[in-house]
Amino acid sequence: MKKCLSAALAALLLAGCGMNQNSKTVTESDLLHHNFVLQSVDGVAVKPQPGSAPSIEFGEKMHVSGAMCNRFFGSGQLQNGVLTVQNLASTRKLCTDEQRNQWDQTIGAVLGKGAKVSLNAQQLTLSGGDHILVYTLRDWVQ
Repeated sequence: MKKCLSAALAALLLAGCGMNQNSKTVTESDLLHHNFVLQSVDGVAVKPQPGSAPSIEFGEKMHVSGAMCNRFFGSGQLQNGVLTVQNLASTRKLCTDEQRNQWDQTIGAVLGKGAKVSLNAQQLTLSGGDHILVYTLRDWVQ
């Protein structure tokens, strides 16, 4: 009986540890000075193109910047795992890739309304409204 109880207790403890790792709230220090490259938007894979890849990076005092078709930037707030960037500014050029033009609107809407942030290993996920943006860590300096 003691062996069964010990095994059950050990399994419960291990399951609890796993749950804590997956549900860890992302903090500013988890994002600070990291650059992430976009992998997919709403399940659609990003096609590599010459030049700059769509990305997002986080600087001091939660300065958020990046690019889709246009460059964007603003001052973010991260509270309880939700990233909000009010008054996100961006350049206003028209890209030949209609999908990237659409993604400009998507990132603005998601960050403006507040994106739930999750960070698992080297994958950053921003989800808000009906959109999910998945990024992979690719810092400038390794």
